[in-house]
Formats: sequence, C-alpha cells, structure tokens
Amino acid sequence: MLNSLSGRFLVLTVLFVMLAEVLIFVPSIARFREDYLLGHLERAQIASLALLADDMIDADLEEELLLNAGVFNVVLRRDEARQLVLSAPMPGQVHKTFDLRNAGAAVLIRDAMARLIDTEPRVIRVIGNPLRDAGLLIEVTMLTAELRTAMIDYGLRILWLSAVISVVTATLLFFAVRRLLVKPIKGVVHQMQRYAAAPEDAHRIITPTASVRELREAETALQSLEQQLTQALKQKERLAQLGGAVARVSHDLRNILTSAQLFTDRIEMSEDPSVKRMAPKLVNSITRAVNLCESTLAFGKAEEPAPSLTLFNLSQLVEDVLDAERLAIGDHDLSLSSDVPASLTVRADPEQLYRMVSNLVRNARQAIVGSGKPGEISVSGRADDNGWVIRVSDTGPGLPSKAKEHLFQPFQGGVRKGGAGLGLAIVAELARGHGGLLMLDEDVTEGTVFEIRLPMGSVA
Repeated sequence: MLNSLSGRFLVLTVLFVMLAEVLIFVPSIARFREDYLLGHLERAQIASLALLADDMIDADLEEELLLNAGVFNVVLRRDEARQLVLSAPMPGQVHKTFDLRNAGAAVLIRDAMARLIDTEPRVIRVIGNPLRDAGLLIEVTMLTAELRTAMIDYGLRILWLSAVISVVTATLLFFAVRRLLVKPIKGVVHQMQRYAAAPEDAHRIITPTASVRELREAETALQSLEQQLTQALKQKERLAQLGGAVARVSHDLRNILTSAQLFTDRIEMSEDPSVKRMAPKLVNSITRAVNLCESTLAFGKAEEPAPSLTLFNLSQLVEDVLDAERLAIGDHDLSLSSDVPASLTVRADPEQLYRMVSNLVRNARQAIVGSGKPGEISVSGRADDNGWVIRVSDTGPGLPSKAKEHLFQPFQGGVRKGGAGLGLAIVAELARGHGGLLMLDEDVTEGTVFEIRLPMGSVA
C-alpha cells in the first residue's frame, strides 16, 4: 500500500486531516471550558434570585440551590457593594482565581491545557459578568474534578469524530485519486510497455486521451518521442539496407577496378605520347576509386573486433609504418622521421595500432604531396601519468575550418580531393576500442598534429 501513489495519498490525507483536527481541538476545548464555567455562573445567578426575593431562606433550600448550581458559594456585587448571597462549607482553600470578563483567547487556551494536565481536584474561584446587567460581577467557587471530566469527554468525542472524518475523507480521496490519476498513469505505462515490444509499429504510438491537463501534456510529449523514435528506427533500417547494398556494390566495383588497374599498368608501357600523357591520370583515378571502395568496405563492417592487448615495442611498429610509406613517396621532397624511445613499450593491439598510425601518416603524406610543396612528417611517442601518447605531426597545408567541424564523422571529414573521409573516423573508432581517444592539437598554427592517447591501466 505504501509503495503505491494512491496508498501514500491515503496515509497523507489521514495524517493531514488529523493534524487539522488537532489544531481545531485546542481552541475548541478552551471554548468548551469557558462555556462550562459561564454555565455555572449563570446557574449560580439564577440560584441567587431566590435570596433576592426573600432575605431569609431555609438552610436546606440554600444547600439544594448551591448543589444544583454546582458551586460552594455565590458572591454578587451590586451597586459597588459586594454581597455573599449563598454559601456552603468548602473542602479546601481556593487554589486559583479565573476572571472571565476580559480573558483573551491565549489565556483561555493556556488555562484549559493546564486544567487537562493537572489531575488533582482543586477549588477555584471564577469571576464573570452577571446576565442582563443584574450587577457588576458575580463570583463563585467550585471544584475542578467535574470540569476536567467533562473536558476529557468532550475531547474524546472530538477525536473520534476527527478520526471518522479523516477515514471517510481519505477513502473518498483514495478512490478519486485511483480513478483520476492512478488509472490514467497505469494506462500510459501499459501503452509504453506495448510500444516497447514493437517500436517500429506506428500503430502502437500513443494517442493523447487524458482529460487532466498535466497528464495530457505528458501523453503528448510521449507521443512526440515515440513518433521520433519510430521514424529514427525506420530510417536506421533503411540506412542499414542501403549500407548493405553499398557494401556489395563496393565489393564488386573494387574487383572490377582491380582488373582495370592491371590493364593500366600495361598501358603505361605504351610508347604512344598521348597514351603516356593520359595514363598517369587514369592510373591515379582508378587508384583513388579502389581506395574509396576499400575504405567503404572497411568502415561498413558491423564493428571492429575487440582489441587483443599485448605489450610490444612501439619504436619498431612506427618504423614499419614509415618504411611502408616511404615506398609511396616517389620523387617528392618529403622526409619521414621517428622520435620514439627505443625502449618504449605499449599495451595495445599491434595490428589495430598499426592501422591507426598508418592512416594518420598516409593522410599527412597525401596532403603534403597534393600541395606540391616539400614537407616533413614526424611520429613521436611518450608515456606519462595517464597513459601513452603517440603524436603524428606534419608541415603540410593544415586543415580547413570546414573539415574541423566534422573531423571524425565518416564521409564528412574528408580533406583531400577525392577522399572519402573515412580514415580519421576509423582511427577514432579504433582508439575508442582501446579506451582511448584521437585528438587534434588545435594550438598548432602550421601543419597538422594528431595525438592518439591510450590508457595505461594496470600496466603502469
């Protein structure tokens, strides 16, 4: 019960109604005490009328009048003269005097609470104004035992009535909350569960029906979210199908272009001047197309395999990358250098790290060669407190601002003309697979600097 919204609402309603009744009980019990004392003053005044009509009354009649009034004596002040009208023996001394003529609410509440707390029977004096201006004041003495008993009975009746009101009110609110709030919320939860079972089905999208404004706003927001999610899933499915088609086309196209590349090698051997002039351009175009197909196929895989982490020498891996790239430089004025300590070992997947460094060095080489200017590419490595840092820097033309906006996004971050923009995306994905990241050093004003950061983990 306490774990449900309606159950908690029921308990809170009972507590709050009881608290309200307690706040009402305190002034109510004070008012009851005041009325009780004023009633005794009124009966005492009525009893004193017998003596005012006849100066001498029988002792038995006087005792009966005082007994009916519930007091021991009556003092009436008329015309500035204080007169003991009726009297009887008192069981003890007067404990305290209470003047009801100008008593405020705070005083009445204080005296009422004090009477409830004090369990001893006391003799008290009560002063008040006579009814119908029958004098200046009337004063009586009385016991407090009956007063306290009457106050307790009255208080118990109020508490029982408060409990009944609390239970009835809370029960009504309980069913109202279940009908107006809990039931619609359960309906929304059921619809969410139904939609989660088949989010591609547009027929399962919620239709706002709640009459409560807040619930209707929640249903409207949920409807918008489900519509966007369903649309995104459909788009993802279409993109997946498109990706599969592109992969198949790229695979077949790569085979065709590879065969064409073999024929261009023979064309280059022709002695025809026109053929010799056009052959290099044809070869370059076919080579770029083959590279694009291979990059598309590589990126189109469902995911890169998890890295197989081993400790190996970084300097040797970097030298292998640079040796492979030196074969592709040709006659261009481009130097490659390594600044990796010979004893530096890293913990990573050798094959994947080779691909990362090779992609970065190849991009730098193609950028410098494409610019037609001499340049230099340097690969350095170091270990710090956070892990290993592999830095690939070049003196090429740098990256344009448009390329920096989508640098690591596939098919959008390409810099070189004819490039697919997949190299950096692949490097970034492989770095994330190692728990690291690929960063562009934006503080460099000339050339380009990329950093591969790999966490050291427990191999510090």
